[in-house]
Amino acid sequence: MAVLELHQVKKSFGSGHKKVDALKETDFIADRGELIAIIGPSGSGKSTFLTIVGGLLSPSSGDVVINGKNLTDLNEKQRSQLRLKEIGFVLQASNLVPFLSVANQMKLLDKVKKGNMSEMDRNQLYEELGIADLLNKYPSDLSGGQRQRVAIAKALYSNPSIILADEPTASLDSDRAYEVMELLKNVTKQKKTTTIVVTHDIRLVDYCDKIYNMTDGVLTETEEHTNRSLVAEESR
Repeated sequence: MAVLELHQVKKSFGSGHKKVDALKETDFIADRGELIAIIGPSGSGKSTFLTIVGGLLSPSSGDVVINGKNLTDLNEKQRSQLRLKEIGFVLQASNLVPFLSVANQMKLLDKVKKGNMSEMDRNQLYEELGIADLLNKYPSDLSGGQRQRVAIAKALYSNPSIILADEPTASLDSDRAYEVMELLKNVTKQKKTTTIVVTHDIRLVDYCDKIYNMTDGVLTETEEHTNRSLVAEESR
């Protein structure tokens, strides 16, 4: 069974002559252990796709199924619980609380997720992501790459089935961007998560198992042997 399925999912905003189809009828399947890139310019529908997959926005029509559960069949409380358990988010700005140390960021998360990880598992996660020596530091003390490592640790906190990364390298230089993508790739394969990276950054596609283009709300998978220079050109 696929981890994530979209069946004829569509999202429109407005009505009448002001109606905009931000996401046109979309079918999509993602399996465990896949790292998938969705590339395209700003305004192409990438963020709409991501927020629908993350259960933060309801589609106008169609079905979103996560581990066999159709989100349209769940009420808001049930969707919230599914997000906490099944989905981890990594955002461009790392989404860290500025006045909390890294350790206290995790303690806060532990309360929200109601202690889903043991101390041993937490310490193992810190070691795997290379943040064990950052626990007493504050976000302002960290580099961009370190902040994203902490953000990934937060996303992985409850061993989610799906990681959704929204422009996770947009504020990083090439070296730090590659470091973050290498980390996401390793996490995806080792923990058998499904990771979807939404980006306009073509530096990232070589790390991914599948590449999709989003253009004017239409999602299209690229051919396996598509020349990457053509993919790059299309995403500009």
